[in-house]
Amino acid sequence: MIEKRCEIKKDDKVKVIAGKDKGKIGKVVKVIRKDNRILVENVNVVKRHTRPTAKNKQGGIVAGEAPVHVSNVMLMCNKCIKPVRIKMQKLENGKKARVCQKCSEIIDK
Repeated sequence: MIEKRCEIKKDDKVKVIAGKDKGKIGKVVKVIRKDNRILVENVNVVKRHTRPTAKNKQGGIVAGEAPVHVSNVMLMCNKCIKPVRIKMQKLENGKKARVCQKCSEIIDK
């Protein structure tokens, strides 16, 4: 699978734009670059049946997040409070930063 350059990073706020959780907003927990997927808080929650082990003596049904494809989410701008596309822009000190295309606000921390 071809790795796409991912503009979404850990701790970013994203909005789901496709799938069963369309419209939900959450924080990125983990980025899986190899598969172009991300893990978002409280999005794509699935239930797994686990058997008793040494760590988990009880077993049973455990709910947790499953990864979502990067193309199904958009980055949220803090100023616009909307999902936006971003562009890369060089700053005065020579570093690159992610910038909102609508309001030109810097998204990087």
